[in-house]
Amino acid sequence: MQKPATLRQGDKIAIITTARKVTKRELTHAISLIQEWGLEVVIGKSIEAEYYQFGGEDKVRRKDLQEQLDDPEIKAIWCARGGYGTVRILDDIDFSNFVKNPKWVVGYSDLTVLHSEIHNRNIQSLHAQMPVSLENKSSKSAESIRKLLFGEEYNISFKSNHKLNKEGKTKGILTGGNLSMLYSVCGSTSALTTKDKILFIEDLDEYLYHIDRMMQNLKRNGYFENIKALLVGGMSDMKDNSIPFGYTAEEIISQYVSHKDIPVVFNFPSGHLYNNLALNFGKEVQLSLYDNQCKLT
Repeated sequence: MQKPATLRQGDKIAIITTARKVTKRELTHAISLIQEWGLEVVIGKSIEAEYYQFGGEDKVRRKDLQEQLDDPEIKAIWCARGGYGTVRILDDIDFSNFVKNPKWVVGYSDLTVLHSEIHNRNIQSLHAQMPVSLENKSSKSAESIRKLLFGEEYNISFKSNHKLNKEGKTKGILTGGNLSMLYSVCGSTSALTTKDKILFIEDLDEYLYHIDRMMQNLKRNGYFENIKALLVGGMSDMKDNSIPFGYTAEEIISQYVSHKDIPVVFNFPSGHLYNNLALNFGKEVQLSLYDNQCKLT
């Protein structure tokens, strides 16, 4: 897949919101950090815009994204916040200039639908922490973004002894994102093709039976049939009903891949977590899990 150009000192990075509303004050920490990296910050028109929960009406957020995609001086677009709203503007975005001159698009959660659109155009992107609340995440979360943007050597290595892990070694193109968002675009042009890929999923604040329903949907759409591996990030703040569902989120997910001869890694350090490490979607990576040691390079 095509890799956007590595950033250099003095390059411009735009901060916009494609979903929930954001104030410039909430970006203070991220702006200072970007400037420390030697980059110039461009604040999009969607920042400070407000329309109920959104960062301006759909047309405002759509125009902001389109302008940043088309502007040749903008070398990366960092989406400020998730929530909900990105899918509302996707169908009217013209990606033709972006495909000719790709740039890094950075974010996670609700931005999964944009990652999927970009992935389906054979361009790499960064699943990573948003600027809002960046100061409340680990220093490694921000540093992982900087390393990938500037093309430095980057890998993820950690201890993983989850009882549902499945050991193994493989390689494949990395893709995925928020489970709810992947579920929501099934049957649309944003749906992913996962054959021979390493699939990553994560989610936040969902009922356990919702997790099972979404996994059923992805299974029936063939998402797990021919994947090379499954990485499961944060399944954070899960909820249950008064009559328990009977399984944890991890146990639910395991049921869909336990019969497959592929590596499966739980508690992967990415998603709605304190340590939200960046993932280079669209890149061919190598994964190994042996003796409770996981490495992604």
